Amino acid sequence: MNKPVGVGFIGSQFISVIHARALKRNQNARLVGVASPTPGHAEGFARDYDVPHHFTDYREMLKLDEIDMVAIGTPNNTHCQLTCDAAAAGKHIVLEKPMCLSMAEADRMVEACDKAGVKLMYAEELCFSPKYGRMKELLDSGALGRPTLVKQSETHDGPHAPHFWDVEQSGGGVLVDMGCPGIEFSRWMLGRPKITSVYAQLSTQLHSDKTKAEDNALLILEFDNGCTFLNETSWTKGGGMDDRAEVHGTEGVCYANLLQGNSVITYSRPGYEYAVEKGGATQGWTFTIYEEEWNYGFWGEFDHFVDCVQNDKEPIVTGRDARAVMEVLFAAYESAREGRKVMLPFRSDAAKPWDLWGKS
Repeated sequence: MNKPVGVGFIGSQFISVIHARALKRNQNARLVGVASPTPGHAEGFARDYDVPHHFTDYREMLKLDEIDMVAIGTPNNTHCQLTCDAAAAGKHIVLEKPMCLSMAEADRMVEACDKAGVKLMYAEELCFSPKYGRMKELLDSGALGRPTLVKQSETHDGPHAPHFWDVEQSGGGVLVDMGCPGIEFSRWMLGRPKITSVYAQLSTQLHSDKTKAEDNALLILEFDNGCTFLNETSWTKGGGMDDRAEVHGTEGVCYANLLQGNSVITYSRPGYEYAVEKGGATQGWTFTIYEEEWNYGFWGEFDHFVDCVQNDKEPIVTGRDARAVMEVLFAAYESAREGRKVMLPFRSDAAKPWDLWGKS
């Protein structure tokens, strides 16, 4: 495919705006349509981002032959049907987290995309963050030795979208909202080894007037390569977003704060190829520069998927990766209910993750 990739948006609010900004700068993408059932929303989005077609019914938008891919940024309980309908229409799909509400829905979505022969990319932008990408390069190069511990945390004062307060729409609380990126981050950082066990602690500390779900979560994953992942997510932190990660290994460690500074603080006994201009030796503590100012990785995420559609490549993060994250989420809520470690593989017929914890 040599022509620009035609893009349609299902959803018109916060995350769809970020998607549009990322795609608008890509010369290989063309914004074609947007759909939202809320009167005036799609029309306003189309006006703001020079999108020629707007709809209140996404099914009408899917009929447009000039649309090659869709970006889905809607409430979680709509993801399954939207994905299956887009696949049936022959559209490649970028899907926001979480994948869906249930493991049965996840299987249905993967099957629908396989059957239709379309690509499904799970939109976990941390895997495209330049700073976190630099951390992975350091780990993969051997600068840190064998990985022993990975940490990632994301905290702020509550979700952007109000539907996340409602467990019937969201499926859970902060772990569903912000644990998803951390789970896939750890799998991606480590080269996707097998997860053997899941342990979680969930609590509602501040927002019991808004939600039945948890607003604080601690998650521990054990991998079959001997590495452990520790994830902290919270809707109770004031003062703005905080997103940071650590990678510990037998030969070194590196720390990165996604939103502060333009370097990764690194310790490496053997050293590595390059830290910073005029940096000299890279043994010991160094400040490892990354090249991209767009810290969250949305530009890279959509550049990648446009390239996948245009050149028939497999996305870095697929629907099967999303399904693996869903398995961890369900195991985590089961762990929080039981107060014990849950071994993988794990299967649940619950309609949503919260049911395993909140209804106990």
